Amino acid sequence: MTFGETLKKARMKKGLSQQQLAELLYVDRSTITNWEGNRRIPDFAMISKLSKQLGVDINTFLDSVENEKPVVIMLDNEKTILNYGVPLLKKVLRNAEVYGFSKPSMALEFVRSTKVALVFLDIEMGMISGFDVCKELLNINPKMNVVFLTAYADYALNAWATEASGFILKPLTEAAVKEQIKKLRYPVKGLEK
Repeated sequence: MTFGETLKKARMKKGLSQQQLAELLYVDRSTITNWEGNRRIPDFAMISKLSKQLGVDINTFLDSVENEKPVVIMLDNEKTILNYGVPLLKKVLRNAEVYGFSKPSMALEFVRSTKVALVFLDIEMGMISGFDVCKELLNINPKMNVVFLTAYADYALNAWATEASGFILKPLTEAAVKEQIKKLRYPVKGLEK
């Protein structure tokens, strides 16, 4: 059972609405909605508060968090690259949920509402620089891993000046993905399976 399902079941068993639980925890109702929809996972302190408010052993919540599949996205304005890359990532990262985006605005919107562990990010996307998108991604979640994906080796030095976890020269290969997973700045449980 996912964290969201575990939380919803415990909340309903206690006879609380999302709004009532939100008020007990001093958060917005939308926060509860995001947790129950598996779009966000609360930190340990909040999980502890949830455990006390709902009368559920904290390990029940922690076990359900560990069962969450990591979310990986690929952002490239070239749909042919996505059509090749997303299936390759799904094959290599069998235990992850993988999504592809061709528009930075859509990817950023997704990241704001979903806990994303890893982003494969193109650098040249028309008028938008992947370096700028990387900054925005890391402002949303500083512990997100960003791996630049580009056809131009010249960008390597600029990529390392960011907080990115890695750099892959196109074309994307299974071996390159597996190598980057070993080197992530913030290791992600479940990606190596």
